[in-house]
Amino acid sequence: MFEPIEAVDIYNKNINILIGSGASADLFPTLSLQVKDAVGNWETIETLATKFATWPEKQTALFMHYYNTCIHPVQKFSPAAVSSEEGTENLDNYEKFLRTLLGFLDRRKDINRKVNIFTTNYDGCLAHAADRLLVRGAHEFVVNDGTSGFYKKHLHARNFNTFQCQTGVFERAAYGVPQLNIVHLHGSVYWEKSGDGIEVRYRDDFKHILNPRTVGKIAKFSQYLQTEGAVTSRIPPVIFNRAQIDRFWREYNKLPIVNPTKWKFHETVFEEHYYQMLRLLSYELERPNSILITFGFSFADEHILKLVQRSLANPKLQTFICGYSSRAAKKMTEVFSPWRNVKVIGPPENAVLDFTNFNKYVLSLKPEAYMPSEVF
Repeated sequence: MFEPIEAVDIYNKNINILIGSGASADLFPTLSLQVKDAVGNWETIETLATKFATWPEKQTALFMHYYNTCIHPVQKFSPAAVSSEEGTENLDNYEKFLRTLLGFLDRRKDINRKVNIFTTNYDGCLAHAADRLLVRGAHEFVVNDGTSGFYKKHLHARNFNTFQCQTGVFERAAYGVPQLNIVHLHGSVYWEKSGDGIEVRYRDDFKHILNPRTVGKIAKFSQYLQTEGAVTSRIPPVIFNRAQIDRFWREYNKLPIVNPTKWKFHETVFEEHYYQMLRLLSYELERPNSILITFGFSFADEHILKLVQRSLANPKLQTFICGYSSRAAKKMTEVFSPWRNVKVIGPPENAVLDFTNFNKYVLSLKPEAYMPSEVF
């Protein structure tokens, strides 16, 4: 049964949200595949990347597939271009999610009124949804993506510690402006190296690093990875020469996102920011009266998993982990079984905890009661 996170229990605490690829599942492909190994386990981009580590051609083909199907669609994403019903609903869910968080902040009396949203997604859905709310003018709030600057915006970890306040005409009272901190743990397609720093530019004019001939060359390989009943041993080979392999990796390694092989950046400046953001997450979870809510996140990143587990030593930290399916919830229950300050929330049988149901039944100012007769 869906269990609501009561607003009255969390609105006045240090709220931290951790979201993963499940939040954008109706807009962008995830790392999951339709391939199973010899014993029936599902393969993902991460598992195949490890298995292909000593096979340069298959490793290269795999990451070409990953770039072409997962990364470039994010680079070219524009909310105005979304036409599918599922995609439109996904964007609406981001807005509902942010409105709920702003509702919490409206109730808070502290001058520092902020919520931290940590995400391992490298898309701009959170920023786009926030911008749509700001354009409508229905909520007064600040979006803090960690940047400072005017014409050029550069990313600095210290910027997440700032907040804005307004004063009355005679400066006799100060009012904290509600603030949403958006922290990209795994990087963002909108980042780019700028000297020794990171510049952030929200755009969709990215150049595809694969030419049409190369895309055609990996077509059968890509299609097989998404074919029901596919097995690891029958993944078709792709032939590349050394120059083609080197040329691809030279361009791929410039991307400002975590490489799913070992959850590492290739560029030192991004790697340094990654660890700064992990420290920020750790610091926020160690503060008194803190809340952590995870959604669409599988804890595949062992750095984040270990960090959260260490932070649970803080008895004042209450953690809510949302599993997409009853199976996923059971797995998370086993992973976090030693800690009493963790509550795993999963869906009833024959239902899923997707973004719509998360907003409807779990995290809402007025959660609805689940009716088993509803069709999902």
